Amino acid sequence: MYVAVKGGERAILNSYRMLDAYRRGDTSVPELSLAQIREQMPLAVSRVMAEGALYDPHLAALAMKQAAGDVLEAVFLLRAYRTTLPRFGYTQPADTAKMRLSRRISSTFKDVPGGQILGPTYDYTQRLLDFTLEADGDDARAEPLAPAAQPVAASMPRVTDLLQHDDLIDQEPIPPGDPAPFDLTRQPLGFPAGRDARLQNLARADEGFLLSMGYSTQRGYGNTHPFAAEIRYGSLEVEMFLEELGFAVTVGEIELTECQMVSQFSGNAKEAPKFTRGYGLVFGYGERKAMSMALVDRALKAEELGEAATAPANDHEFVLYHSDNVEASGFVQHLKLPHYVDFQANLELLRHMRQDRTAWREAAVSAQAEHAQASSAQGSAPATTPTPAAPAGASPVFADEALST
Repeated sequence: MYVAVKGGERAILNSYRMLDAYRRGDTSVPELSLAQIREQMPLAVSRVMAEGALYDPHLAALAMKQAAGDVLEAVFLLRAYRTTLPRFGYTQPADTAKMRLSRRISSTFKDVPGGQILGPTYDYTQRLLDFTLEADGDDARAEPLAPAAQPVAASMPRVTDLLQHDDLIDQEPIPPGDPAPFDLTRQPLGFPAGRDARLQNLARADEGFLLSMGYSTQRGYGNTHPFAAEIRYGSLEVEMFLEELGFAVTVGEIELTECQMVSQFSGNAKEAPKFTRGYGLVFGYGERKAMSMALVDRALKAEELGEAATAPANDHEFVLYHSDNVEASGFVQHLKLPHYVDFQANLELLRHMRQDRTAWREAAVSAQAEHAQASSAQGSAPATTPTPAAPAGASPVFADEALST
Protein backbone atom coordinates (compact mmCIF):
# COMPACT_ATOMS: atom_id res chain seq x y z
CA MET A 1 0.00 0.00 0.00
CA TYR A 2 1.27 3.46 -0.88
CA VAL A 3 0.60 6.67 1.00
CA ALA A 4 0.69 10.23 -0.25
CA VAL A 5 3.76 12.16 0.80
CA LYS A 6 2.91 15.62 2.04
CA GLY A 7 5.35 18.49 1.81
CA GLY A 8 8.79 18.23 0.29
CA GLU A 9 7.96 20.19 -2.86
CA ARG A 10 10.92 22.49 -2.34
CA ALA A 11 13.22 19.49 -1.83
CA ILE A 12 11.95 17.91 -5.04
CA LEU A 13 12.51 21.10 -7.04
CA ASN A 14 16.01 21.36 -5.62
CA SER A 15 16.57 17.75 -6.62
CA TYR A 16 15.75 18.73 -10.22
CA ARG A 17 18.40 21.47 -10.09
CA MET A 18 20.96 19.13 -8.57
CA LEU A 19 20.24 16.58 -11.32
CA ASP A 20 20.77 19.25 -13.99
CA ALA A 21 24.08 20.20 -12.38
CA TYR A 22 25.13 16.55 -12.10
CA ARG A 23 24.29 15.92 -15.75
CA ARG A 24 26.19 19.01 -16.90
CA GLY A 25 29.29 18.23 -14.85
CA ASP A 26 32.26 20.61 -14.83
CA THR A 27 31.13 23.76 -16.62
CA SER A 28 34.70 24.45 -17.71
CA VAL A 29 34.41 21.42 -20.01
CA PRO A 30 32.54 22.11 -23.29
CA GLU A 31 28.99 20.81 -23.28
CA LEU A 32 28.11 17.84 -25.49
CA SER A 33 25.98 18.69 -28.47
CA LEU A 34 23.31 16.40 -29.85
CA ALA A 35 25.27 16.18 -33.09
CA GLN A 36 28.29 14.88 -31.17
CA ILE A 37 26.23 12.24 -29.42
CA ARG A 38 24.48 11.21 -32.62
CA GLU A 39 27.63 11.01 -34.70
CA GLN A 40 30.18 9.80 -32.16
CA MET A 41 28.06 7.44 -30.05
CA PRO A 42 26.08 5.71 -32.82
CA LEU A 43 25.90 2.32 -31.12
CA ALA A 44 24.33 3.81 -27.99
CA VAL A 45 21.91 5.81 -30.13
CA SER A 46 21.01 2.66 -32.06
CA ARG A 47 20.22 0.78 -28.86
CA VAL A 48 18.03 3.59 -27.53
CA MET A 49 16.07 3.67 -30.80
CA ALA A 50 15.69 -0.12 -30.89
CA GLU A 51 14.46 -0.52 -27.32
CA GLY A 52 12.55 2.74 -27.39
CA ALA A 53 10.72 1.46 -30.50
CA LEU A 54 11.13 4.78 -32.30
CA TYR A 55 13.53 5.45 -35.16
CA ASP A 56 14.81 8.99 -34.73
CA PRO A 57 18.56 9.45 -34.14
CA HIS A 58 18.08 13.09 -33.09
CA LEU A 59 15.51 12.29 -30.41
CA ALA A 60 17.53 9.29 -29.26
CA ALA A 61 20.57 11.56 -28.84
CA LEU A 62 18.43 14.05 -26.91
CA ALA A 63 17.19 11.26 -24.62
CA MET A 64 20.78 10.10 -24.06
CA LYS A 65 21.83 13.63 -23.11
CA GLN A 66 18.85 14.16 -20.81
CA ALA A 67 19.45 10.80 -19.13
CA ALA A 68 23.16 11.60 -18.57
CA GLY A 69 24.14 8.48 -20.49
CA ASP A 70 21.76 6.10 -18.70
CA VAL A 71 20.59 3.96 -21.63
CA LEU A 72 17.56 2.51 -19.82
CA GLU A 73 16.39 5.95 -18.74
CA ALA A 74 16.86 7.20 -22.30
CA VAL A 75 14.79 4.26 -23.59
CA PHE A 76 12.05 5.16 -21.10
CA LEU A 77 12.06 8.81 -22.25
CA LEU A 78 11.87 7.85 -25.92
CA ARG A 79 9.16 5.24 -25.34
CA ALA A 80 7.10 7.77 -23.37
CA TYR A 81 7.45 10.38 -26.12
CA ARG A 82 6.41 7.81 -28.70
CA THR A 83 3.02 7.41 -27.03
CA THR A 84 2.22 11.08 -27.77
CA LEU A 85 2.76 10.79 -31.52
CA PRO A 86 -0.16 10.40 -33.94
CA ARG A 87 -0.23 7.42 -36.25
CA PHE A 88 -0.72 8.41 -39.87
CA GLY A 89 -0.64 4.95 -41.36
CA TYR A 90 1.47 1.89 -42.04
CA THR A 91 4.50 1.49 -44.27
CA GLN A 92 4.94 -1.22 -46.84
CA PRO A 93 6.67 -4.46 -45.75
CA ALA A 94 10.42 -3.92 -45.90
CA ASP A 95 12.43 -6.19 -48.19
CA THR A 96 15.85 -6.49 -46.53
CA ALA A 97 17.25 -8.14 -49.67
CA LYS A 98 17.25 -4.60 -51.14
CA MET A 99 19.25 -3.19 -48.24
CA ARG A 100 22.18 -0.96 -49.21
CA LEU A 101 24.77 -2.94 -47.34
CA SER A 102 27.58 -1.65 -45.15
CA ARG A 103 28.28 -5.09 -43.67
CA ARG A 104 27.28 -8.63 -44.56
CA ILE A 105 28.84 -11.85 -43.26
CA SER A 106 27.98 -15.53 -43.10
CA SER A 107 29.49 -18.25 -40.93
CA THR A 108 27.87 -21.02 -42.99
CA PHE A 109 29.33 -20.41 -46.47
CA LYS A 110 32.83 -19.16 -47.11
CA ASP A 111 32.16 -18.14 -50.70
CA VAL A 112 28.67 -16.82 -50.20
CA PRO A 113 27.13 -15.30 -53.35
CA GLY A 114 27.82 -11.59 -53.28
CA GLY A 115 30.86 -12.02 -51.05
CA GLN A 116 31.60 -11.31 -47.42
CA ILE A 117 31.59 -7.62 -46.50
CA LEU A 118 33.32 -7.00 -43.18
CA GLY A 119 32.42 -3.33 -42.82
CA PRO A 120 32.80 -1.54 -39.48
CA THR A 121 33.20 -4.13 -36.70
CA TYR A 122 34.99 -4.74 -33.43
CA ASP A 123 35.37 -8.43 -34.30
CA TYR A 124 39.02 -8.12 -35.28
CA THR A 125 40.17 -5.54 -32.75
CA GLN A 126 42.38 -6.58 -29.84
CA ARG A 127 40.18 -5.07 -27.12
CA LEU A 128 43.11 -3.00 -25.84
CA LEU A 129 42.62 0.59 -24.71
CA ASP A 130 43.72 2.98 -27.42
CA PHE A 131 45.35 5.87 -25.58
CA THR A 132 45.82 7.80 -28.80
CA LEU A 133 42.13 8.70 -28.51
CA GLU A 134 43.00 10.86 -25.48
CA ALA A 135 44.44 13.46 -27.81
CA ASP A 136 42.12 16.29 -28.76
CA GLY A 137 41.46 16.93 -32.41
CA ASP A 138 40.40 14.88 -35.38
CA ASP A 139 41.53 11.28 -35.65
CA ALA A 140 43.27 10.78 -38.97
CA ARG A 141 42.19 7.14 -38.97
CA ALA A 142 38.54 8.23 -39.04
CA GLU A 143 38.85 9.48 -42.59
CA PRO A 144 36.42 7.53 -44.81
CA LEU A 145 37.85 5.00 -47.23
CA ALA A 146 37.87 5.61 -50.93
CA PRO A 147 34.99 3.94 -52.80
CA ALA A 148 35.61 0.34 -53.77
CA ALA A 149 36.55 -0.44 -57.35
CA GLN A 150 33.59 -2.82 -57.57
CA PRO A 151 30.45 -1.50 -55.87
CA VAL A 152 28.26 -3.70 -53.73
CA ALA A 153 25.29 -5.15 -55.57
CA ALA A 154 22.12 -3.12 -55.14
CA SER A 155 20.13 -6.24 -54.28
CA MET A 156 21.71 -9.22 -52.58
CA PRO A 157 19.79 -12.48 -51.92
CA ARG A 158 19.70 -13.93 -48.46
CA VAL A 159 21.77 -16.96 -47.56
CA THR A 160 18.67 -18.75 -46.27
CA ASP A 161 17.18 -18.50 -49.78
CA LEU A 162 19.90 -20.90 -50.95
CA LEU A 163 18.85 -23.46 -48.35
CA GLN A 164 15.19 -22.88 -49.07
CA HIS A 165 15.75 -23.51 -52.78
CA ASP A 166 16.90 -27.06 -51.92
CA ASP A 167 14.13 -27.52 -49.32
CA LEU A 168 16.73 -27.80 -46.53
CA ILE A 169 15.17 -25.22 -44.25
CA ASP A 170 11.68 -24.74 -42.86
CA GLN A 171 9.32 -22.73 -45.01
CA GLU A 172 7.73 -19.53 -43.73
CA PRO A 173 4.73 -19.05 -46.02
CA ILE A 174 2.33 -16.14 -45.69
CA PRO A 175 -0.71 -17.29 -43.63
CA PRO A 176 -3.94 -17.85 -45.56
CA GLY A 177 -5.69 -14.57 -46.18
CA ASP A 178 -2.57 -12.59 -45.20
CA PRO A 179 -4.08 -11.34 -41.90
CA ALA A 180 -2.89 -8.10 -40.33
CA PRO A 181 -0.04 -8.73 -37.90
CA PHE A 182 -0.50 -8.41 -34.16
CA ASP A 183 0.09 -4.85 -32.91
CA LEU A 184 1.84 -4.94 -29.55
CA THR A 185 1.46 -1.18 -29.12
CA ARG A 186 -2.35 -1.40 -29.25
CA GLN A 187 -3.20 -4.91 -28.09
CA PRO A 188 -2.32 -6.56 -24.76
CA LEU A 189 0.03 -9.50 -24.95
CA GLY A 190 -1.73 -12.82 -24.49
CA PHE A 191 -0.75 -16.48 -24.48
CA PRO A 192 -0.16 -18.53 -26.45
CA ALA A 193 1.52 -15.68 -28.35
CA GLY A 194 1.87 -15.90 -32.11
CA ARG A 195 5.24 -15.45 -33.73
CA ASP A 196 4.33 -11.96 -34.95
CA ALA A 197 3.67 -10.86 -31.36
CA ARG A 198 6.81 -12.60 -30.13
CA LEU A 199 9.03 -10.91 -32.71
CA GLN A 200 7.57 -7.49 -31.92
CA ASN A 201 8.25 -8.06 -28.23
CA LEU A 202 11.81 -9.24 -28.85
CA ALA A 203 12.58 -6.36 -31.24
CA ARG A 204 12.20 -3.82 -28.42
CA ALA A 205 13.34 -6.12 -25.62
CA ASP A 206 16.32 -5.38 -23.40
CA GLU A 207 19.56 -6.38 -25.10
CA GLY A 208 21.12 -7.67 -21.88
CA PHE A 209 18.15 -9.90 -21.14
CA LEU A 210 18.11 -11.35 -24.65
CA LEU A 211 21.87 -11.85 -24.53
CA SER A 212 21.54 -13.86 -21.30
CA MET A 213 18.67 -15.92 -22.67
CA GLY A 214 20.54 -16.58 -25.91
CA TYR A 215 23.67 -17.49 -23.97
CA SER A 216 21.70 -19.94 -21.85
CA THR A 217 20.62 -21.85 -24.97
CA GLN A 218 24.30 -22.29 -25.84
CA ARG A 219 25.13 -23.70 -22.42
CA GLY A 220 22.65 -26.55 -22.50
CA TYR A 221 19.42 -24.83 -21.43
CA GLY A 222 17.86 -25.41 -24.80
CA ASN A 223 17.96 -27.85 -27.68
CA THR A 224 19.66 -25.88 -30.45
CA HIS A 225 23.06 -25.70 -32.12
CA PRO A 226 22.81 -22.55 -34.23
CA PHE A 227 24.85 -21.19 -37.09
CA ALA A 228 24.87 -17.55 -38.16
CA ALA A 229 23.59 -18.01 -41.70
CA GLU A 230 23.77 -14.30 -42.36
CA ILE A 231 24.20 -11.00 -40.55
CA ARG A 232 23.66 -7.83 -42.53
CA TYR A 233 23.69 -4.14 -41.65
CA GLY A 234 22.85 -1.26 -43.92
CA SER A 235 20.26 1.27 -45.04
CA LEU A 236 16.82 0.59 -46.44
CA GLU A 237 14.22 2.85 -47.97
CA VAL A 238 10.83 2.95 -46.26
CA GLU A 239 7.80 3.21 -48.50
CA MET A 240 4.21 4.12 -47.79
CA PHE A 241 1.23 3.52 -50.04
CA LEU A 242 -0.78 6.68 -50.63
CA GLU A 243 -4.33 6.05 -51.72
CA GLU A 244 -4.59 9.52 -53.27
CA LEU A 245 -1.74 8.66 -55.65
CA GLY A 246 -2.47 4.99 -56.07
CA PHE A 247 1.13 3.91 -55.55
CA ALA A 248 3.83 3.73 -52.88
CA VAL A 249 6.31 6.56 -52.32
CA THR A 250 9.55 6.63 -50.36
CA VAL A 251 9.11 8.53 -47.08
CA GLY A 252 12.57 8.01 -45.61
CA GLU A 253 15.52 5.77 -45.04
CA ILE A 254 16.49 3.83 -41.93
CA GLU A 255 19.44 1.75 -40.79
CA LEU A 256 18.74 -1.86 -39.84
CA THR A 257 20.62 -4.89 -38.60
CA GLU A 258 19.26 -8.31 -39.58
CA CYS A 259 20.33 -11.75 -38.41
CA GLN A 260 19.25 -15.16 -39.67
CA MET A 261 20.24 -18.09 -37.45
CA VAL A 262 19.80 -21.69 -38.60
CA SER A 263 19.58 -24.68 -36.28
CA GLN A 264 19.30 -28.41 -36.82
CA PHE A 265 15.94 -30.14 -36.55
CA SER A 266 15.70 -33.92 -36.40
CA GLY A 267 12.31 -34.03 -38.07
CA ASN A 268 9.27 -36.12 -37.19
CA ALA A 269 6.73 -38.46 -38.76
CA LYS A 270 5.36 -35.65 -40.94
CA GLU A 271 8.52 -33.74 -41.81
CA ALA A 272 11.96 -34.74 -43.02
CA PRO A 273 15.02 -33.50 -41.13
CA LYS A 274 15.87 -29.92 -42.06
CA PHE A 275 17.22 -26.69 -40.67
CA THR A 276 15.01 -24.32 -38.72
CA ARG A 277 15.53 -20.61 -38.43
CA GLY A 278 15.56 -17.88 -35.84
CA TYR A 279 15.15 -14.26 -36.87
CA GLY A 280 16.37 -10.95 -35.49
CA LEU A 281 15.83 -7.41 -36.80
CA VAL A 282 16.61 -4.19 -34.94
CA PHE A 283 16.86 -0.48 -35.62
CA GLY A 284 20.34 0.91 -36.23
CA TYR A 285 23.57 -1.03 -35.88
CA GLY A 286 23.07 -3.70 -33.22
CA GLU A 287 24.55 -7.07 -34.17
CA ARG A 288 24.63 -8.47 -30.65
CA LYS A 289 20.97 -7.62 -30.11
CA ALA A 290 19.94 -9.05 -33.50
CA MET A 291 21.88 -12.29 -32.87
CA SER A 292 20.43 -12.67 -29.37
CA MET A 293 16.94 -12.01 -30.71
CA ALA A 294 17.38 -14.70 -33.36
CA LEU A 295 18.56 -17.24 -30.77
CA VAL A 296 15.60 -16.55 -28.49
CA ASP A 297 13.15 -16.58 -31.40
CA ARG A 298 14.32 -20.09 -32.29
CA ALA A 299 14.17 -21.21 -28.65
CA LEU A 300 10.55 -20.04 -28.39
CA LYS A 301 9.61 -22.28 -31.34
CA ALA A 302 10.63 -25.47 -29.52
CA GLU A 303 7.13 -26.57 -28.54
CA GLU A 304 5.78 -25.85 -32.02
CA LEU A 305 8.44 -28.16 -33.44
CA GLY A 306 7.63 -30.94 -30.99
CA GLU A 307 10.83 -30.44 -29.00
CA ALA A 308 11.15 -30.49 -25.22
CA ALA A 309 10.36 -26.98 -23.95
CA THR A 310 11.82 -27.22 -20.47
CA ALA A 311 14.49 -24.49 -20.55
CA PRO A 312 13.81 -20.90 -19.42
CA ALA A 313 14.35 -19.61 -22.96
CA ASN A 314 11.56 -21.94 -24.18
CA ASP A 315 8.99 -20.47 -21.78
CA HIS A 316 6.93 -17.88 -23.66
CA GLU A 317 5.48 -16.23 -20.59
CA PHE A 318 8.81 -16.05 -18.76
CA VAL A 319 10.69 -14.56 -21.72
CA LEU A 320 8.06 -12.18 -23.09
CA TYR A 321 6.88 -10.84 -19.74
CA HIS A 322 10.38 -10.15 -18.44
CA SER A 323 12.16 -8.85 -21.54
CA ASP A 324 10.89 -5.26 -21.48
CA ASN A 325 13.38 -3.07 -19.60
CA VAL A 326 10.91 -0.19 -19.22
CA GLU A 327 8.49 -2.39 -17.28
CA ALA A 328 11.29 -4.15 -15.41
CA SER A 329 12.99 -0.90 -14.42
CA GLY A 330 9.71 0.64 -13.31
CA PHE A 331 8.73 -2.32 -11.17
CA VAL A 332 12.11 -2.62 -9.48
CA GLN A 333 12.46 1.11 -8.89
CA HIS A 334 8.95 1.45 -7.51
CA LEU A 335 10.41 -0.01 -4.32
CA LYS A 336 11.84 3.48 -3.68
CA LEU A 337 8.31 4.82 -3.24
CA PRO A 338 6.91 5.15 0.31
CA HIS A 339 5.73 1.79 1.62
CA TYR A 340 5.18 3.02 5.16
CA VAL A 341 1.86 1.27 5.78
CA ASP A 342 3.07 -2.10 4.47
CA PHE A 343 6.28 -1.91 6.45
CA GLN A 344 4.53 -0.87 9.68
CA ALA A 345 2.12 -3.80 9.31
CA ASN A 346 5.04 -6.20 8.84
CA LEU A 347 6.90 -4.61 11.74
CA GLU A 348 3.90 -5.00 14.05
CA LEU A 349 3.42 -8.61 12.97
CA LEU A 350 7.09 -9.32 13.62
CA ARG A 351 6.88 -7.87 17.13
CA HIS A 352 3.82 -10.00 17.95
CA MET A 353 5.58 -13.12 16.67
CA ARG A 354 8.62 -12.37 18.81
CA GLN A 355 6.42 -11.80 21.88
CA ASP A 356 4.63 -15.12 21.29
CA ARG A 357 7.96 -16.85 20.83
CA THR A 358 9.31 -15.44 24.11
CA ALA A 359 6.17 -16.41 26.03
CA TRP A 360 6.25 -19.92 24.60
CA ARG A 361 9.90 -20.40 25.50
CA GLU A 362 9.27 -19.21 29.06
CA ALA A 363 6.32 -21.59 29.39
CA ALA A 364 8.43 -24.48 28.07
CA VAL A 365 11.24 -23.76 30.55
CA SER A 366 8.77 -23.45 33.45
CA ALA A 367 7.09 -26.76 32.53
CA GLN A 368 10.43 -28.51 32.37
CA ALA A 369 11.42 -27.19 35.83
CA GLU A 370 8.10 -28.22 37.41
CA HIS A 371 8.33 -31.69 35.90
CA ALA A 372 11.89 -32.16 37.14
CA GLN A 373 10.92 -31.04 40.65
CA ALA A 374 7.98 -33.42 40.76
CA SER A 375 10.10 -36.34 39.59
CA SER A 376 12.74 -35.58 42.23
CA ALA A 377 10.16 -35.53 45.02
CA GLN A 378 8.80 -38.92 43.95
CA GLY A 379 12.31 -40.40 43.62
CA SER A 380 11.66 -41.60 40.07
CA ALA A 381 13.62 -41.03 36.89
CA PRO A 382 12.48 -37.96 34.99
CA ALA A 383 10.23 -38.73 32.09
CA THR A 384 9.92 -36.81 28.87
CA THR A 385 9.13 -33.21 29.60
CA PRO A 386 5.76 -32.13 28.20
CA THR A 387 6.17 -29.12 25.90
CA PRO A 388 3.47 -26.48 25.51
CA ALA A 389 2.00 -26.11 22.05
CA ALA A 390 4.04 -23.78 19.91
CA PRO A 391 2.40 -20.59 18.72
CA ALA A 392 1.19 -20.47 15.14
CA GLY A 393 4.03 -19.84 12.74
CA ALA A 394 6.77 -20.72 15.24
CA SER A 395 9.74 -22.66 13.93
CA PRO A 396 10.25 -26.22 15.32
CA VAL A 397 13.80 -25.30 16.23
CA PHE A 398 12.41 -23.13 19.01
CA ALA A 399 11.48 -26.23 21.01
CA ASP A 400 15.08 -27.45 21.10
CA GLU A 401 16.25 -24.00 22.10
CA ALA A 402 13.70 -23.76 24.90
CA LEU A 403 14.37 -27.22 26.38
CA SER A 404 18.13 -26.73 26.28
CA THR A 405 17.93 -23.47 28.22
